[in-house]
Amino acid sequence: MPYVIADDLPDEPAGVRFRRLLDRPQILQMPGAHLGIAALLAKKAGFEALYMSGAAMSATMGLPDLGMITVDDVSWHVRQVVRASGLPVLVDGDTGYGEALNVMHMVRCFEEAGAGAVHLEDQLLPKKCGHLNDKKLAPVDEMSAKVAAARKARRNLVIIARTDAVASEGMDAAVARAKRYLEAGADAIFPEALTTAEMFREFAARMPGVKLLANMTEFGRTPFFTATEFQQMGYAMVIWPVSHLRIAARAMEDLYGAIKADGGTHNMAGRMQTRAQLYETIGYHAYESLDASLVRTIVPEGMPQN
Repeated sequence: MPYVIADDLPDEPAGVRFRRLLDRPQILQMPGAHLGIAALLAKKAGFEALYMSGAAMSATMGLPDLGMITVDDVSWHVRQVVRASGLPVLVDGDTGYGEALNVMHMVRCFEEAGAGAVHLEDQLLPKKCGHLNDKKLAPVDEMSAKVAAARKARRNLVIIARTDAVASEGMDAAVARAKRYLEAGADAIFPEALTTAEMFREFAARMPGVKLLANMTEFGRTPFFTATEFQQMGYAMVIWPVSHLRIAARAMEDLYGAIKADGGTHNMAGRMQTRAQLYETIGYHAYESLDASLVRTIVPEGMPQN
């Protein structure tokens, strides 16, 4: 049931709840869910926290992941996911949408929208997906200033610093950067685009006692690992950032192709969530029952025959 109509609305800030999940011994698993309905489905599957990818939000808007979306765009997505699910979310903050003051503004906006955590990356604009080539890195001092600004602006938000340095500067530089970001106030570190299990283990071994985030994105530079495998390699969090969007986009592509080829959706109905299932997912009847003046909707069973 959506939290917006429940009696058990969260009474603690999302950052506090996120930190509590992060402090447990088991790895915190966060699938991507940047839309309200995705958040509800992920919650139904048993997930306790969610990830909101800038790439997924950009693609939903028909834009590439090149730092083109704004704080307001992302805050709108955060509000709907939090309102629908009540779960703490980790939000992709890209490069912070500017310099230190912009980062402070972003942190306040995201926290007010209900986010539990945010990660900042040490790229320069136009930023790229961490698994692409020719990424341009920000100077260490500049990124450290952004982390310090985020720490100063936050109330309860968990601050995660991402470094993309491994690909271009090597492991030693990435570890050195991560340590600087921790000194600046980061709560956790996100080493992006590691390419082997040995690299994941080495980074974790060189950051003892630090909460680390692993990114299990498909079609990138990281091989497939399970959550259990990441935990065994020393990671406290794992995200699957764009998996839900990839699945949904392929399904929509198949649907439009079928309509064009068949002149209708009759051959695709078996792959659809039914009206009753959709209404159950979004809590349709629970909303309806709030207003006694509404007549309870009767969901049609099946479809009329010709």
